[in-house]
Amino acid sequence: MRIGLLGGSFNPPHAAHRLISMVAMKRLGLDRVWWLVTPGNPLKDNSALPASLARQALAQSIAAHPKIDVTLIEDAIGTRYTFDTLSWLKHRNPAVHFVWLMGADNLAGFHRWARWREIASLMPLAVFDRPGSTLAASRSPAALALSRYQIPEFRAKTLALQRTPSWIFFHGRRSSLSSTVLRQRHKAIPNQD
Repeated sequence: MRIGLLGGSFNPPHAAHRLISMVAMKRLGLDRVWWLVTPGNPLKDNSALPASLARQALAQSIAAHPKIDVTLIEDAIGTRYTFDTLSWLKHRNPAVHFVWLMGADNLAGFHRWARWREIASLMPLAVFDRPGSTLAASRSPAALALSRYQIPEFRAKTLALQRTPSWIFFHGRRSSLSSTVLRQRHKAIPNQD
């Protein structure tokens, strides 16, 4: 079993999350993708973050695919840190080949994540290009530190089985959708009451 893991606040979830999931299933040969709705990003202000259950319900309506599961695993295990979540999943599912999925914008700041080098050693990483993030991601401290472990796109179907660290950078169809931009647009719309 090969499972892609896409973590995030999903505040709000949008079509780019689904696009990454669909591309990952096809290009990486994944059996499923799990969306990991976080209780809160440790690097962001979470004071206005809607409840996890509300974000999960909205994410399920956006995912709308029988092979995409929207989970609250981090709520269940009591963590907000990716390393803890991935360690927990690998320990409880030793026969599963997991791949961590992230946008290029996340790779650009990956070096700020707690235990990022250990995350890269836990499971392969699949990075998906995002408009405006290509250069920042490819020149980021994490990308440079992990550069010798990058595999070419034509070997994508082997990523889940690669020794770690290993990662791939996918070019191609990109979405300009962003949860941050969607939240800002929503705030700019006057209340119709």
